[in-house]
Amino acid sequence: KFSFARLTVLFGLPVLVSLKSAMRGYKSSMSCHTRALLISMGMNMAMACAMLFLASSMQSGAAHISASLNGAAVRRSLVSTPNFAARSAMRNNIVANAGVRKFFVGGNWKCNGNRESIKTLIEGLNQGAPVGSDVEVVCAPPAPYLDYTRQNLRKDFAVAGQDSWVSGQGAYTGEIAPEMLKDIGCEWVILGHSERRHLPEIKETDKTVAVKTKNALDNGLGVILCIGELLEEREAGKTIEVCERQMEAVAETIKDWSKVVVAYEPVWAIGTGKVATPEQAQEVHDAVRGWMAKNISPEVAASTRILYGGSVNPQNCDELATKPDIDGFLVGGASLKPDFLRIVDSYKQAVVQ
Repeated sequence: KFSFARLTVLFGLPVLVSLKSAMRGYKSSMSCHTRALLISMGMNMAMACAMLFLASSMQSGAAHISASLNGAAVRRSLVSTPNFAARSAMRNNIVANAGVRKFFVGGNWKCNGNRESIKTLIEGLNQGAPVGSDVEVVCAPPAPYLDYTRQNLRKDFAVAGQDSWVSGQGAYTGEIAPEMLKDIGCEWVILGHSERRHLPEIKETDKTVAVKTKNALDNGLGVILCIGELLEEREAGKTIEVCERQMEAVAETIKDWSKVVVAYEPVWAIGTGKVATPEQAQEVHDAVRGWMAKNISPEVAASTRILYGGSVNPQNCDELATKPDIDGFLVGGASLKPDFLRIVDSYKQAVVQ
């Protein structure tokens, strides 16, 4: 990465040195005007070279971002392939050769259930067909049932905590340190969920979510980072502004995004039965990915999975899954029912770019 001044020096000095050497032999017969003209020509040549170099670099960078972020054509080609086996083979080939994003479905059980109901839910999930390598599935039970769930849930489904503390173990009554989650077999933790951001009894700030995210990553957990706007923020046209603000707090705190999955959950659609249209969801996902490309890096933007959450159900999941920037779902109420397996199955409708 060179500044314009550095490029001018880089290209201009050799030209000027060559001109100076050439003029030495003709100094006596060359007028001041001619020498000044030659020097000006040399500087103009140097600046032209520098501008061409910068233009080429900018074009290359734009092409890289475009290639990284535009997966719509790939996804359309897979969706139009009617045979699942053929579509799966195509998907695997793309994944192997392009490092594409694997579909991700998370089930947030929230503060629901008891030992008996969770036992029944786990038994139902265990009866589902193996999911293979095309999709990653994570279940997040209430904290008292984390260990029981990990011991009994099928091994191709990972387990996540629903929250973790800002630091390690210590005198923090009621909190859960991320190393404790790791110790009982959890691989993920949900952080920044709207209920923790907005319930008056909790009111977590963007900064708190960011610190928790860093601490969880530092202790080896993957983070499902939730963002999203309130209804009044959407009606005020601030959806993108809110999501970018929430992302910025985390971006200022962490450097490695390889174990972060972003979940966009419009607060007005969580548990209300309302759902953003596929087009509305895609618009926000595209904007968040664009913000990441600009403010973090094109590589992070291209590789980070962005999930949709907000009354996802078996009726709307297939259409949502075909959108190029929707890389999976974070499911609430429907994850407590056998229908969750149907939502997991929506990965067959899409390939992550």
